[in-house]
Amino acid sequence: MKSNKLHGISFFEKYLSIWVALCMIVGVAIGVYLPQIPKFLSNFEYYKVSVPVAILIWLMIYPMMLKVDFKSVKKVGENPKGLIVTWVTNWLIKPFTMFAIAYVFFNIFYRGMIDSDTAKQYLAGAVLLGAAPCTAMVFVWSHLTKGNPAYTLVQVATNDLIILVAFVPIVALLLGVSDILVPWNTLFLSVVLFVVIPLAAGVISRNVITKNKGLEYFEKVYIPKFSNVTIIGLLLTLIIIFSFQGQIIIDNPLNILLIAVPLIIQTFLIFFIAYFWSKAWKLPHDVAAPAGMIGASNFFELAVAVAISVFGLTSGAAVATVVGVLVEVPVMLILVKIANNTRHWFDNGSSRLKEV
Repeated sequence: MKSNKLHGISFFEKYLSIWVALCMIVGVAIGVYLPQIPKFLSNFEYYKVSVPVAILIWLMIYPMMLKVDFKSVKKVGENPKGLIVTWVTNWLIKPFTMFAIAYVFFNIFYRGMIDSDTAKQYLAGAVLLGAAPCTAMVFVWSHLTKGNPAYTLVQVATNDLIILVAFVPIVALLLGVSDILVPWNTLFLSVVLFVVIPLAAGVISRNVITKNKGLEYFEKVYIPKFSNVTIIGLLLTLIIIFSFQGQIIIDNPLNILLIAVPLIIQTFLIFFIAYFWSKAWKLPHDVAAPAGMIGASNFFELAVAVAISVFGLTSGAAVATVVGVLVEVPVMLILVKIANNTRHWFDNGSSRLKEV
């Protein structure tokens, strides 16, 4: 397990929660003591999309899209049960349990602790997280649980395709139920900017570089060049977000904990739904573990991007998505440990899906 951690997760990723916390502190300090900086950055917006943040988000998402080989989609039929677990859990269960859990906490349990407008904003951020299942980070969680790499590739590839058509309708539906005005143009623009464009860039880069220099160069030389770009882009984005939220957080520090509680509950719930469903269907552990991981973790880069675009840098929705980043790594490492310690629950056989 120790060896897996060292090879499966980078120094930045391993201590991501610490870096996120430090960036939150730096951002809050800037917002409180250097308010002219966020004021200056607010001048660079286009249809509510912050241009500096958009650039940083592209830096986050492009390296992840490089890892997605859509040729793996052709292997979908080789292990349909595992993919059914993934798709149903991610798209027919997860968004709605996230909405239900967040709604109960923000509107019932926390009534009197936060006002109704803030509750709506936090709920919106939770919905965005719930509608965006993990993409590239699932490669890390799958590796740490000795998951089948080819199956994980198929998960990621098909999830990215589903996001293109399902993310906006699900978010719009749940936000509409929450009586939150849905700015459709901004929502579609966000998906185009933060999914379609980087996804296309990743596919084109993979095809062109592989054709000219070979797959080995692409996987062992080109992709590693971006190993820390995603995390650095994320951390710089967080500093900007929290610089806009500085005074609000100083006035309401308890809210970070209030947001974290339903997000953590949702993470454990979704993992065990997929994990026990896989066990009930007698799937091997190297399929069950990544199936649970991809649903439990989030495509938080997309969630953060859309929250900023739709609701703004200063919104409670943006804060809620960032808290999702803060809690994800330690919670996912706990789930990795649980998956590895329960390997004996499953048959010793491995999945039939061959590596790509």
